[in-house]
Amino acid sequence: MSDKKPGFFQRLFGLEPTPAPEPTPPPAPPETRPDRPVEPIPPVPETVPPTPEPEPEPQPSSAPPPAHQDLPPPGPPETTPDYIEEVEEQAADRRDSMPIIPAPQTAAPQQGWFQRLATGLKRSSDNLSTSITSVFTKRKLDAATLDELEDVLVQADLGIDTAMAITDTLRRDRFDKDVTGEDVRAVLAAEVEKVLGPVARPLAIDPSKKPFVILMIGVNGSGKTTTIGKLAQKFSAEGKSVMLAAGDTFRAAAIEQLQVWGQRTGAPVISRPAGADASGLAFDAVTQARTEGRDVLIIDTAGRLQNRDELMNELEKVIRVIKKVDPEAPHATLLTLDATTGQNALKQVEIFGQRAGVTGLVMTKLDGTARGGILVAIARRFGLPVHFIGVGEGVNDLEPFKALDFARAIAGRE
Repeated sequence: MSDKKPGFFQRLFGLEPTPAPEPTPPPAPPETRPDRPVEPIPPVPETVPPTPEPEPEPQPSSAPPPAHQDLPPPGPPETTPDYIEEVEEQAADRRDSMPIIPAPQTAAPQQGWFQRLATGLKRSSDNLSTSITSVFTKRKLDAATLDELEDVLVQADLGIDTAMAITDTLRRDRFDKDVTGEDVRAVLAAEVEKVLGPVARPLAIDPSKKPFVILMIGVNGSGKTTTIGKLAQKFSAEGKSVMLAAGDTFRAAAIEQLQVWGQRTGAPVISRPAGADASGLAFDAVTQARTEGRDVLIIDTAGRLQNRDELMNELEKVIRVIKKVDPEAPHATLLTLDATTGQNALKQVEIFGQRAGVTGLVMTKLDGTARGGILVAIARRFGLPVHFIGVGEGVNDLEPFKALDFARAIAGRE
């Protein structure tokens, strides 16, 4: 029974309190069942943390710090200074042990001479091809067509004689037949080669003449000084001993330009201050080249217009002074022609030939004009040897003249 005392109501009426049912105890967990041994409950640890002991003061040590810590530092390893230093050291070690590989070169592949020539003559060949195609468009060859073709060829500076030779060949072989532009270009190439073949002669350096004196002449801006530098490069590559003379004493820039070419080619340059006497310089250059036993001496001269008589007199004086040292010199007098001058080049060849005794031609700047056919007209009229042609500013853009290559390139037949 419960020990609970009766309330007021029960005492008033004398009633006994009904005993309250005793609560049923909850079932014992499996661990406390009688059929299983009771394991003691471990004591609950105190929640009050023990008082931390003071950390010992760090002592200085000469030993190096460990390479790796027992516990990783907080945060990603990539952000720690130790990790960064270690990675950089490893990368440096790998770079030092790897062979040095040069960066790939993106320079354009070198073209052969014919490709460079065809590219240089593209304006001339395109002009000819376009005009020829406009004349021959699915029509038979008649007199009117031949007259049109002759006008086209004359306008291309090929010369009247060459134009008539081409039209005569077509009249004889293809008159009143279907003719295409390709047929005309084939005849054009054949006729041009026929004209240029006899004049395509290399410049021969006579080894018995030391020095072999080359006098470069031409009008202003024809490219004499640059041509001299390219020739010096070629002769030096052939094993010849070369000397240069800066005879264009009217322009300080020409003297400096030739000195730069001399440094590139290893050729000594005889020069005087701007305004000095050109004939006296030529005399000194020939004398010194002979004393040193040079194989080749190339003398630059001032550019002069062929219609200026006083300037042509000065050129004649230079030649006379050179002959005082060597009566056979100059052994070659090369006239540099600018292809862009067109028909004016014919007059230059005529006057310089009369006054200076031109022995050969160098045609430059063929890549800057659509009038490259002027070389054909010059060759047919004068018959002078054409030694070199140039189609650019590079050293390799001046090559010995070949009639077949020129004929194919100007006719657009690759």
